[in-house]
Amino acid sequence: MVSLQLHLSFTPSPLKLRRPLDHKLPLHAPPRLFSSANRAATTNGYPGKDVLLNGAPPPPAHYAKEDSAPLPAGLQRELMPRHVAIIMDGNRRWARTRALPIGLGYEAGFRALRRTVDLCCKWGIRVLTVFAFSTDNWFRPKVETDFLLRLFERALRDELQRLVSEDVRISLIGDSSKLVKPLQVLLTDAIVATESNSRLHLILAVNYSGQSDVVQACQKLAVKVKDGLIEPEDIDEVSVEKELGTNCIDFPYPDLLIRTSGELRISNFLLWQLAHTELYFSHSLWPDFGEDEFLKALCSFQERQRRFGC
Repeated sequence: MVSLQLHLSFTPSPLKLRRPLDHKLPLHAPPRLFSSANRAATTNGYPGKDVLLNGAPPPPAHYAKEDSAPLPAGLQRELMPRHVAIIMDGNRRWARTRALPIGLGYEAGFRALRRTVDLCCKWGIRVLTVFAFSTDNWFRPKVETDFLLRLFERALRDELQRLVSEDVRISLIGDSSKLVKPLQVLLTDAIVATESNSRLHLILAVNYSGQSDVVQACQKLAVKVKDGLIEPEDIDEVSVEKELGTNCIDFPYPDLLIRTSGELRISNFLLWQLAHTELYFSHSLWPDFGEDEFLKALCSFQERQRRFGC
């Protein structure tokens, strides 16, 4: 039996959106052309020579320095990762070690996510991708998955206006069709309400599988070949990348992946996109992951010499 013992009664506050909604939530977030700042730093969608040799480029021109607070001692702005991905692991263990209901562990995990989003905005990180709900999570007890998705809906509803005011853009990767209708609608609202924001791009991987992401990209390319739009020999890494869920991101390849809870695996997360990513494994359970742990991960990243090869 899974003990959740947490009341979810609340009154949703009305959302004030920038425009009316009359479209359905897509399977993956809609494509978005690379910004001019990113295009200058990439070649055919991949890091350009200057990036590979010299590290991440300066922040895009539209991102003013005053948008970021001074960095903590030990961090160098020119070496900050543009894109950080996180596997937020350890919520249930955090609750169990404290003899608390599992639901309280998930709530503490959402507070940790809020802290991390604030730090990314504060320190000038451009993209944060979080593994919010895996396709493998459906194998957990139904009472637990139902609770987790309701909590996700409540947290997003409560935080949306704050994210809008903080200039955070929200996108979704994963198959939304299995989510309950109210959550699908809310995710659509959040995507539309924040689509013009540019300080931080928050990517929510919900009902996501890295393997499925690659499979659906291959299926799209197969249809294009069948329809005579491309030849089989035209298919390369760039064409596959354009069909992945992360085609909505200016910097689709994470510079740094963080996994909490001491586990040493990537659990079917961003399998294609992590090809050249630096990995950092923290022993902290996700609810305990705060500024000090994030700082350790970033310092470790900045101490490495990225070679993009064996």
